[in-house]
Amino acid sequence: MAESTDTTPDVRTDVPDVPGPPEPVEPAPAPLAVMADDVHVEYRVYASGKALGPGGRKVLQRTRGVRTVHALKGVTFSASQGESVGVIGSNGSGKSTLMRAITGLTPPSRGAIYATVRPNLLGVGAALLGDLSGDRNILLGGLALGFTKTEIEAMRDDIVSFAELEEFIDLPMRTYSSGMQQRLKFAIAAAKQHEILIVDEALSVGDRRFRERSEQRIRDIREQAGTIFLVSHSMGTIRDTCTRVIWLEKGELREDGEPDEVIKAYEKTKK
Repeated sequence: MAESTDTTPDVRTDVPDVPGPPEPVEPAPAPLAVMADDVHVEYRVYASGKALGPGGRKVLQRTRGVRTVHALKGVTFSASQGESVGVIGSNGSGKSTLMRAITGLTPPSRGAIYATVRPNLLGVGAALLGDLSGDRNILLGGLALGFTKTEIEAMRDDIVSFAELEEFIDLPMRTYSSGMQQRLKFAIAAAKQHEILIVDEALSVGDRRFRERSEQRIRDIREQAGTIFLVSHSMGTIRDTCTRVIWLEKGELREDGEPDEVIKAYEKTKK
């Protein structure tokens, strides 16, 4: 018989399927750092009853007594680790009240606030002692933040340099201008890597160079997985520093979202 001339190769049917490219994996969301759940804050304040009468004449009304001021009205939001959240709103909108509630300084009347660690408030009202030198205040401030004396001594020069007070650090704090005092307060507080840091108008002090350095320090804290809340009337600072913005108005949460979108909506109401 003639040999077969069929050269067709054998076809194997047992070859396993070749896997395709892997499906894209969504990055896991960052863990939550702070959550506010339907937070209300009410103050009971004494009202004098004074009001302007006809023609601008002051008259005393009969409504004197204790009044209730509803400073926060059902505010709900959450913030993740590594977020930098700007908080904006007109004067009296509840921004500082919300920040004090987050730190535990002002307990909610209703609702609750949850945080993974105790938030730290960095504000221009942070207490330093006027009769002590700037150098002694660095020691006291560092101890209050949990540093040892050895750690404070190691970071002292950096704090003094950041605050630009090399020539004045041995003088009593009461001889400092308000800007010098506030620069030192910021430099002391920002020396610590905070997990949750609240900055209430602290970046509004100093010249442009100091504000830029302060904003960079805030970004450094955020990049190390710290959560930042920044209260400011400077929309430029908010845009440059924050990844998200919360807008409060008359104690209510008006908007929560991308900085440019929220700021644009807020500025429309100011025209």
